[in-house]
Amino acid sequence: MKGIITAVYAVCIALILSVRAEAYIDPATTSYIIQIVAGVVIAVGTVFGIYWKKIRGKVKKKQEPDDLPPAEQGGVNDGEKDVITAEDLLDDEDK
Repeated sequence: MKGIITAVYAVCIALILSVRAEAYIDPATTSYIIQIVAGVVIAVGTVFGIYWKKIRGKVKKKQEPDDLPPAEQGGVNDGEKDVITAEDLLDDEDK
């Protein structure tokens, strides 16, 4: 957090103390800025999505054992193999 505040102060000071310059900004520079902003937005969204999924998974784990019958909570196996099918995976995503 200190680093962010320091960066904001540095940018503000640079803007306040800057001298007016008659300069040409190339259109390619603008596209670089747009790419940087888009990359930051995508990265922040990805990080948020990853942590949101982890938090949601932990909340579901806490609620799930009460909803399942004892055999599905890790109880006695009836001698059947535990096989995961594509339908099982799709059902997990829908929940």
